[in-house]
Amino acid sequence: MARRKPDPDPGLPEWLVTFADLMSILVCFFVLLISFSIQDKEKLQVVAGSMREAFGIKYVERKAGMVEKEGSPVRDYVKRVVHQPEDWQKLPVLDPGSGSLGAQLECLEMIIQELGAETPVIQTIFNPLSQAKNLVNPEELLVHVRRYPEALHTGLKSITESTQRFVDAAVKTGIAGLFFAVQHAQYGLFSEAEYEEFGRAYDLQILEVVKESWLNMLHLHGEEVMFDLLRNYPVQVINWHDRETSPTLAEAKTRYTGVVCGGLRRWDTMVLGTSDKVNAEAQDAIQQTKGKHFILGTGCVLPTIVPHGNILAARRSVENVN
Repeated sequence: MARRKPDPDPGLPEWLVTFADLMSILVCFFVLLISFSIQDKEKLQVVAGSMREAFGIKYVERKAGMVEKEGSPVRDYVKRVVHQPEDWQKLPVLDPGSGSLGAQLECLEMIIQELGAETPVIQTIFNPLSQAKNLVNPEELLVHVRRYPEALHTGLKSITESTQRFVDAAVKTGIAGLFFAVQHAQYGLFSEAEYEEFGRAYDLQILEVVKESWLNMLHLHGEEVMFDLLRNYPVQVINWHDRETSPTLAEAKTRYTGVVCGGLRRWDTMVLGTSDKVNAEAQDAIQQTKGKHFILGTGCVLPTIVPHGNILAARRSVENVN
């Protein structure tokens, strides 16, 4: 009698075929996600840091997940262009139509065309002193202010002219004005006399370019800001960290006749808070200002990780005002 042949190996279970197909689809999905994120990264690079890149600064980006660290652009600079005081004299006057500046202008044109005339677009511009901080080691800026003022002035003049040219070109794209960011008008950093000489003198030259624009916003960054020193800048709106430092919105309304912007803590309230907390803070701000000459906003840029529900809560708190 012939011996029975052993049964063939049944092989892998049938469910594993489906599982493998699903894994292949999932891999394709993540490949697409990566490709999308790379495209978005390139778009963000056009919008952020144009002036610094144009001067030749190199940086390393720190990321957390699919957004920039903690929802805000954070950069570690690995190459500075000013190492010695005499390097300030070597700064070129930049062509706004080329390189990263030209790409930024193209980006502005696309945004304005897409949003239409009903949505005002304002371009962020860091003042010349803030730009100078990024060209030199930040710890050395005050040293240059106090020991090598003439060299620094030479650099600030070049930065100011480059910025004026870019702002003039940006105005022609149809922007409504500037978000003019000032970082060093803080009593913990500069004296009033120092800021008058190295900050204000150049700030006003930039703002002169947009004197016909209808929506220029001055942003005073940091703590213990020099509000009274800068409140007469030719802008329509002033924004500062009113929930973290003086003056309060109510105090500012007694010292400034233009529009104030603020009222919301960007981290404790907008990122980490509830919609009820957003509404409560908004209502307090509206009461402080009596809802007049007031824009509800955060003291600085709104992180990209803010829950959408909190943004809606902020908007509704304004829409519901009688």
